Amino acid sequence: MAHDIVPSAIHSRSSDAPTHIAVTDRRHVLTYEALDVQARRLARRLRELGAGRDLLVGVAIDRSAEFVVATLGALYAGAAYVPLDCEYPAERIAFMLQDAAPAVVVSNDRLAARLPRGAWHTLMIDEAAGGDALAAEAVGGDATAASLAYVIYTSGSTGRPKGVEVTHASLANLVSWHRRAFGVTAEDRASQLSSPGFDAAVWEVWPSLASGATVHIAEDERRLDPAGLRNWLVEQRITVGFVPTPVAERLLALEWPKETALRVLLTGADTLHRHPPAGLPFTLVNNYGPTEAAVVTTSGAIGSAPNHGRPSIGAPIDNVDVHILDEHLRPVPNGAVGELCIGGAGVARGYRNRPELTAGRFVPDPFSARPGARLYRTGDRARRLANGDIAFLGRMDGQLKVRGFRIEPAEIVAALDADSAIVASAVAVHDDGAGDRRLVAYVVPAPGTEPLPSMLRDRLKASLPEYMIPAVFVRVEALPLTANGKIDRDALPAPDVADVLRDEPLTAPRTPVEQRLALIVASLLDASDVGVTDNFFLLGGHSLLGTQLIARVRDAFGVDLPLRAVFDHPTVEALAAEVERAILARIEAAASTR
Repeated sequence: MAHDIVPSAIHSRSSDAPTHIAVTDRRHVLTYEALDVQARRLARRLRELGAGRDLLVGVAIDRSAEFVVATLGALYAGAAYVPLDCEYPAERIAFMLQDAAPAVVVSNDRLAARLPRGAWHTLMIDEAAGGDALAAEAVGGDATAASLAYVIYTSGSTGRPKGVEVTHASLANLVSWHRRAFGVTAEDRASQLSSPGFDAAVWEVWPSLASGATVHIAEDERRLDPAGLRNWLVEQRITVGFVPTPVAERLLALEWPKETALRVLLTGADTLHRHPPAGLPFTLVNNYGPTEAAVVTTSGAIGSAPNHGRPSIGAPIDNVDVHILDEHLRPVPNGAVGELCIGGAGVARGYRNRPELTAGRFVPDPFSARPGARLYRTGDRARRLANGDIAFLGRMDGQLKVRGFRIEPAEIVAALDADSAIVASAVAVHDDGAGDRRLVAYVVPAPGTEPLPSMLRDRLKASLPEYMIPAVFVRVEALPLTANGKIDRDALPAPDVADVLRDEPLTAPRTPVEQRLALIVASLLDASDVGVTDNFFLLGGHSLLGTQLIARVRDAFGVDLPLRAVFDHPTVEALAAEVERAILARIEAAASTR
């Protein structure tokens, strides 16, 4: 298997089918020839600035065709890329840049101003990818199978994110398996929904482009709106798409047209709670894999089986080994619970600048005869089923997963405890029983203080990305401890209206519309009571719950509000006013037609 499968395949496609569309977003449509030319021009400039094998190129561009050009340009230059999500706080981006030490950072005029200054060169993509000069020899550079292809930063237990270094060999295995498993050809149309800093974006883009298919990048407003996303997938005639598990579960509950181009819907990044309903016009495939094992480790089609519990995470993909082991790295009996450990082609090189952490998680593989083979200890609990599939059973340690993101609670706790108004804190996940998981922070306030949730959120946003900001903050007198003096997470109370921190005292609903709307919000948030001035998002709401709120408002009041209304009017009081305006407008419109 060629290690440079991605750059070689895309470059060849530009010669074989130059006018075939490679990638498209709201503003750009790039053929394979245009993608190849722009990436090669960028690669030439990157090499002039010092980029090359095992050196990093930062890419500070949002989801777009430009992002694909920039990352492909890095691969063409023989370098590795590190995506820098510009939605992250400036402090986090600064740390990632200092830790990654890229030779060059590629950005655009809109986002470059958010980047800190450093020893790296900052290169504007529209200048570097344009012009007439072309260096054909830049394709692939001098990278080898063991060279880095990309680095993805994930949450870190030390209070700082950690960079996972993935090689060309691991990326090539992912691409080859995907193309074989799903029969991807140039006729396919793939979706791209994931944020640049989420490793699923690697999976969405490179196998499709290496197959000569077309990648369609969805607009932001479509990504978290299940009905809107379903319509987009149908309208764009997507044939193979990936959707994070929380969104996929809501997509599966919708009505689908009998005739649709979609043949495979891939999901993963979180626990799939139920089997799909019968009659879907596509195959649902559940997948599992940490960033440290090149995105996908196990995969399996999920059929309709409503009484068979949670779906499995499938079986290992090509050239990847999965072992269920005890604490001494010995295999447990079939059906017994143990730690899921990964060997084979997908295992990453390790963590950037973290030799001790790498040594602890990437250990010598006792089951391989290959010299230097390593085993990645995931920290996930699992057991092997009778048919060979794997059942995922959660974490062995304190790491959390919410809406597809792996989160080290210690990183959030470190940021909370830096606030002088907080004596101690803990972070846990609250599951409402219907599959919706919310991040909850428990805080012990300093004597004489009453922290406001809006102030805590603002402080956290200075250093943490949005997905790591707790949905609610619960006041506790003291954190429960085990006999060993550690925080007893099982003893942390479920969020209760009496203990949830608020910016304002609870104000009861005053009108029939407010009363009904408050009941709807309370039901969605699994809260016993909701005041009219309570902020939907500060009580644990998020975009996915916002779409459900809009749907229930439609059922209850017969009015269609845009999802934007929840963001612009996040309190019961403000949203009720919008509902009343919409009802009045409907009545006036009906009267004018008489």
